[in-house]
Amino acid sequence: MNRIINDPDHVVEDAIQGYLKAHPEYFTATDNARVLKYPAAPIKGKVGIVTGGGSGHEPAFLGYVGKNMLDAVAIGEIFSSPTAGAFLDAFKAADSGAGVACLYGNYAGDNMNVKMAMKKASAAGIAVKTVVANDDVASAPASEIEKRRGVAGEILMWKIGAAAAALGYDLDGVIDAAQKAIGNCRSIGVGLSSCTIPAVGKPNFHIADGQMEIGIGHHGEPGIEVSPIQLASAMAGTMLDFVLNDMPLNKGQEVALLISGLGATPVMELYIYYAEVEKRLTERGIKVHRRYVGNYFTSLEMMGVTLTVMKLDDQLKTLLDMPAHSLGLTQVE
Repeated sequence: MNRIINDPDHVVEDAIQGYLKAHPEYFTATDNARVLKYPAAPIKGKVGIVTGGGSGHEPAFLGYVGKNMLDAVAIGEIFSSPTAGAFLDAFKAADSGAGVACLYGNYAGDNMNVKMAMKKASAAGIAVKTVVANDDVASAPASEIEKRRGVAGEILMWKIGAAAAALGYDLDGVIDAAQKAIGNCRSIGVGLSSCTIPAVGKPNFHIADGQMEIGIGHHGEPGIEVSPIQLASAMAGTMLDFVLNDMPLNKGQEVALLISGLGATPVMELYIYYAEVEKRLTERGIKVHRRYVGNYFTSLEMMGVTLTVMKLDDQLKTLLDMPAHSLGLTQVE
């Protein structure tokens, strides 16, 4: 295992220090070493926006703290949920008195710890409501959508929810907007190689050379099919079929696309893949309103790609188009 680290058991703490030193415009430390907040937070009268999740997915989750983005984030160990205490302290860091929207992914540890934190927040007089992302079409059938994992669609959910809060929506309004956003998202990933947690020192699963795993999770959760690796053109078609079979789109529908590498995928290849996706959508008469291509939600050094499609309406377009500034996502218009 060749890595640029000091102690494999303290990579999260060391990385947090790096983020704090490199980006004081986005991050301020709190009394909890696993909670970072935006320097201007809490903003008087504004609903606080919070998320949390395991490390190893950078720039998710902390990379989306910023202006018109997240107000605070709870940080877990690699591929592990933040503690209930971290979520609670993130709620406190983001709360201005207007309540807190906790927008997070559907994983057992996160569900349990958020619920525990919400009980303590309620006792402290902080109103917290949640939206749980479940955009991964490969993780459960449509009939059991509540069991699906949250993946890269979370980023668009954060963008929409945070924009709503910045525009003065109340807590219920923010929750409704974020729920609409994730409800209109469908995602799927393809893995081409494994990844190694530094403290473990060996790959946590195996993908044979020349093979790809369709539907793989961000922690290496098994996908739905292993097959010979496809050309980018065929891969785009395969993944898009999974998404559009689950969320059919009419001709003329506008969408946002988010293409994320999984950590080791060359950016050049992400753009090759993106061109194939947009080509197929255009052939179907579907219009791409906004596109995001890069490393938005990774899995350490895994090779692969995720595709997220969000169906848009006028409200979602307005919120998506709002300027935002964060390490992981910045748009000026």
